[in-house]
Amino acid sequence: QVQLVESGGGLVQPRGSLRLSCTASGFTFSTYALTWYRQAPGKERELVATITSAGGSTNYADSVKGRFTISRDNAKNTVYLQMNSLKPEDTAVYYCNARSAWNMFTGVMDYWGQGTQVTVSS
Repeated sequence: QVQLVESGGGLVQPRGSLRLSCTASGFTFSTYALTWYRQAPGKERELVATITSAGGSTNYADSVKGRFTISRDNAKNTVYLQMNSLKPEDTAVYYCNARSAWNMFTGVMDYWGQGTQVTVSS
């Protein structure tokens, strides 16, 4: 079965760093675009960063540009989010998402992990 498992969350001080990982199984990881989302208490889920299947293109939310870096290792079926210069407003549950290109037979496949908590506090 398809599975995405996030790890690496925890408690970190402001200006600190953390690296999140999301490891996938049950589908052809290398052909999917990967996205990190986050959701803070009482807030809607927001896009943090996206990377294409080949890793050649990325995009970031304005709030994290220059601080966060998304990368992937297709050999390990893993996508990473390196988070530097963390701020209290980065506190949220972080989710990874895998999305396929449109396919005539299957449409778009869209998979989600269960999330990992990141808390930035002094």
